Amino acid sequence: EGRWTLVRDRSGAPKSVLVINTDITERKRLELQFLRAQRMESIGTLAGGIAHDLNNVLAPIMMSVDLLKMTATDDESRSLIDTIGASAKRGADMVAQVLTFARGREGHRVDVQVRHLIREMEKIAAETFPKNIRVGATASRDLWTVLGDPTQLHQVLLNLCINARDAMPEGGQLLITADNATIDAQYAALNADATAGPHVVIQVEDTGTGIPPAIIDKIFDPFFTTKVVGQGTGLGLSTSLTIVKSHGGFLRVSSEPGAGARFRICLPAQPEGHEADAGAAAAELPRGDGETVLVVDDEASIREITRHTLEAFGYRVLLASDGASAVTLYAQHAAEIAVVIMDMMMPGIDGAAAIPMLVRMNPAVRIIAVSGVATSGQALPETEAGVIHFLSKPYSSEALLRALRQALAKGDRGI
Repeated sequence: EGRWTLVRDRSGAPKSVLVINTDITERKRLELQFLRAQRMESIGTLAGGIAHDLNNVLAPIMMSVDLLKMTATDDESRSLIDTIGASAKRGADMVAQVLTFARGREGHRVDVQVRHLIREMEKIAAETFPKNIRVGATASRDLWTVLGDPTQLHQVLLNLCINARDAMPEGGQLLITADNATIDAQYAALNADATAGPHVVIQVEDTGTGIPPAIIDKIFDPFFTTKVVGQGTGLGLSTSLTIVKSHGGFLRVSSEPGAGARFRICLPAQPEGHEADAGAAAAELPRGDGETVLVVDDEASIREITRHTLEAFGYRVLLASDGASAVTLYAQHAAEIAVVIMDMMMPGIDGAAAIPMLVRMNPAVRIIAVSGVATSGQALPETEAGVIHFLSKPYSSEALLRALRQALAKGDRGI
């Protein structure tokens, strides 16, 4: 940006031109970041509404799985039911991930056995990638666990594998490996973001076109992409790097044009951690003893599957489609109703408005709040007396039954 000013002498005649040039590169970059941040904020708002609707769709599917398992008698049927349940759970996790990135929420951290993620990613790639791409995966049998969000780590693997697929239009080999490694203090001192200690190292390697040296330093920049318009957002690698860093790890890439690329993810490990065993036998689901539960939800499918589930496990059920009818039913059956399961987002009188009414009618009311958007009880107003448990849609029958049992057993009526 230039500003020119004519300088005159004492007699008023033009003498010189004063030129002030200002480098506005940084300002333009900040303006661009601000516009992108505004766009991401709009996406987050839109994602919240979409997530609510998707979670209402997924909720009856997930609750139906446990009911179907009770009636299935052969292994083939049980296998199909498990597939339906796993797919619905994956969909729910993806919705939660959209909200996590769009709204900046922290994901849920648990002990993760990376070997399971790699096995699942190998299966997805083998089934969906072009047949001219050979997919292989290996992981140490004694692989350590990491503390992380399995959905986010799965997304990192998915992003890297999709990039590898796109780099092999004529076919090639994709190899995913994982091993234990201990990073010493000297290596940590020489490498930014690295910390000394035990790590799990995941490698995603392809035999594709490789990355030109001129752009290898730019590939992690947000919105940077070499793909044609409509085939890439430029957010895959930047998102992956953000996830890895949020887990305390670091990511390295090496590549040569025409010789493929290798991405190495290093995540802090827990050598003494217990392996997450997806095949562990589930404990017997808790049953009711004829207690009456008021279920309040504007989605008919959720009301019906919740009623079937609770009745199958020994509860009596009353149904309401909104806050107004819930208050009316509670006034008529307050002496009978042991617990209220209240959806927070409904047309008309929603859960946030109905709950104070129920509390005024009975300060000792037990309420389980349910939401398809909020991911934790912290999203509820602090004034919600009576709410003693929170469930995020979609939830399984097991989660519902255990929350109900805890609500019935809880002596303290406060949140």
